[in-house]
Amino acid sequence: MVTLKEIARECNVSATTVSNILNGKPKVSEETRLKVLDVVKRRGYQPNYIAQGLRNRKTKMIGIIAEDISQFSTPGMIESIMSCCEEKGYRTIVQNLRLYARWQESWFNNEEAYRSVLEPALQELRSIKVDGLIYVAGHARIIHPFKEELKMPAVMAYAYTDSPRVPSVVIEDEKGGYDMVKYLLSMGHKRIGIIGGRPDNIHTKKRLLGAQKALFEAGVPYNPDWVRYGAWNRESGYGQAGAIVDAGVSAIFCMSDLMAGGVYDYLEEHGLKAGEDISVAGFDNQDVAEYFRPALTTMCLPLSEIGRKSAEMLLECIDGDAETQEASENRPVEIAVPCSLVVRSSVKKKL
Repeated sequence: MVTLKEIARECNVSATTVSNILNGKPKVSEETRLKVLDVVKRRGYQPNYIAQGLRNRKTKMIGIIAEDISQFSTPGMIESIMSCCEEKGYRTIVQNLRLYARWQESWFNNEEAYRSVLEPALQELRSIKVDGLIYVAGHARIIHPFKEELKMPAVMAYAYTDSPRVPSVVIEDEKGGYDMVKYLLSMGHKRIGIIGGRPDNIHTKKRLLGAQKALFEAGVPYNPDWVRYGAWNRESGYGQAGAIVDAGVSAIFCMSDLMAGGVYDYLEEHGLKAGEDISVAGFDNQDVAEYFRPALTTMCLPLSEIGRKSAEMLLECIDGDAETQEASENRPVEIAVPCSLVVRSSVKKKL
């Protein structure tokens, strides 16, 4: 491996000069800078970030712990975290716990299994002296991945924590449910069925609360018989559609696009058409929503914004002066980022 001292010797300059050039410090002539960069490129020199961190007590590295990168919501958040860190001169290391791939959702209540994959990931990130951590959850819930002895700043993305030391950046689920039902009401629908995820799920609870508020404001009674619960997938959307359709609703709000796909399947099998006989709306704005026929009206999750905000908060804590860090410590423990309505063709105006 080529060392910084070897680069300096070949260029006939000091190691400090090479270091200044690689760190963008304007303390050398342009001729020297270009000469050094040419040798660095030709020799394939790579800085030893861990050694630098031991000297400077800062590695300029951020650890990202993902519950499972196969979750549809995760890649967008990780991409924006990495982009923000790169802009600020930080490198990132991703630890993929593969929790859903290993155990589906059975690990939610299995602390031993969860810790068996989380602790080695944390230990590895500690060993390379990352400056901070961002935990990217696959589904919103209250979780406690970091023990009190964690000696570095951390931020939770897409989930909640009751620790005042670890802020959370989450979806503004309640507003999302409110905005979707308000839109359905504006299109003339008053008999609105709802298919949520599991009833104890935070996304489900908050979106349903928002839907209830929109109905209340419009003077439309909330009918719990028109609410069904599923498992966020297409099969459960199909399975819950029948009872709601039989109740005579004119629109169905599904709390995931995949469940909306199941409703489409049910309607087609029973001689009905989504967007014509019964309006259908989803939530998430997954890629498949655009390709449903008719294209699905849905709520777009602010995944990039959540990732970027998580990174910005962490880097403020790491790089800020005392005043900035104090402001960071006094900000709300939970920051909610709003979703946006995506209007397509699956909701028809009811006259």
